[in-house]
Amino acid sequence: GSCRHRCCPGRNNACWAPGARRAHCYCDSYCQRTGDCCQDYHATCRRAAVGCAVGPWGPWSGCSSPCGVGSRARSRQVTVPPRHGGDPCPDLKQRRGCLGQHPTCGTAK
Repeated sequence: GSCRHRCCPGRNNACWAPGARRAHCYCDSYCQRTGDCCQDYHATCRRAAVGCAVGPWGPWSGCSSPCGVGSRARSRQVTVPPRHGGDPCPDLKQRRGCLGQHPTCGTAK
């Protein structure tokens, strides 16, 4: 089978070509995980692949809890989305623990 005429992103069961012994071979980027790519998939489809690119991390947010255990978060944006089976995007959000220590913590009214 050949991917000469089409390459599909993601998992697409309609993106196949007739292969050896009446089996289908696939031209979607998911075929790399399942191992059922057409023999020319890499030469034909990966040449046109564009991997994801992301911008820098933004600043960490303030602690979600003014007193005690909470969390902080930060994010980044996709600058170039993946196309034609290119590398997927990495995580766009991160979270970490923090301890809120506002000056009013521990003062009972």
